[in-house]
Amino acid sequence: MGLDKGFLKIVSTGRYTPDKVLSNKDLEKIVDTTDEWITSRTGIKERRIANGETTADLATLAAQKAIEKVGYDKNNIDLIIVATFTPNLKSPSVASQVQTNLDLDKQGIIAFDLNAACTGFIYALNVAERMLHSGTHRGALIIGAEVISKVTDYQDRNTCVLFGDGAGAAIVEKDKTKEAIFNISSKEDQDLILHVDDYVHMDGQKVYQFASRVIESSIKELLAYGNIPKSKIKKIIPHQANIRIIKSASRALDIPLESFFINIHKYGNTSAASIPIALDEMLDEETMETEDKIILVGFGAGLTYGACSLTF
Repeated sequence: MGLDKGFLKIVSTGRYTPDKVLSNKDLEKIVDTTDEWITSRTGIKERRIANGETTADLATLAAQKAIEKVGYDKNNIDLIIVATFTPNLKSPSVASQVQTNLDLDKQGIIAFDLNAACTGFIYALNVAERMLHSGTHRGALIIGAEVISKVTDYQDRNTCVLFGDGAGAAIVEKDKTKEAIFNISSKEDQDLILHVDDYVHMDGQKVYQFASRVIESSIKELLAYGNIPKSKIKKIIPHQANIRIIKSASRALDIPLESFFINIHKYGNTSAASIPIALDEMLDEETMETEDKIILVGFGAGLTYGACSLTF
């Protein structure tokens, strides 16, 4: 879709992460690594691991928290999009399972999954914005949910230290006063520097180089297209993959690190769930005023990447 301007209102957000914690100290007992090595290279201290919970379970619990937070009438939801690359079944979709779990049995609901890896939540928001403004939908439930532990090789110290499980959700509606700008794209990955078969595989150095470039370019293009000065951005919520990537983006954009919301130390990389989990945490901690703007920015396998600005 490239650069695209629309309108989208964030009505509510929610998150769910499993109770089971896998710390760096725990990983020291599994593979040849140390807490210091992991922390210094990634910024991660611990991650959450599903204990019998499926991707649909996590997605449903995050959605319920978003609904309960504002007492939202779930019957207004007629579009469900789940961003994930770790569905518990090949079919039906996680979104269809969430629909069942929420008892949303009415005519006219559309539910489907979207796989754009770690950029999936931003892709899903863009799709939802277009569908909402087609005039046929009232409320959309957008979820990023992953159980990456089931595709993590805990003998591979280069990847097993990175990933965790979780889900984040947002309820969105159309609102002509709330401008949303999207800048999403994808780049070929002939060498498969980041891919998943039975397990996650990654060329860390090449992913770092790709991510550092596209975070900077995605945000710069977005600000220029929307004529948005950096001073108007209240917070940037990046995909939580590696603290060094976020620090690199801060330097390249000349935006203070304090302007980036960071929770990677608690959850690790939760792929499509990363941004919505961070969004919900940020909204719990920050008081948003009318016309405040935030930026979401992500990158992932595909190679997918992109950013969006949202107005409160």
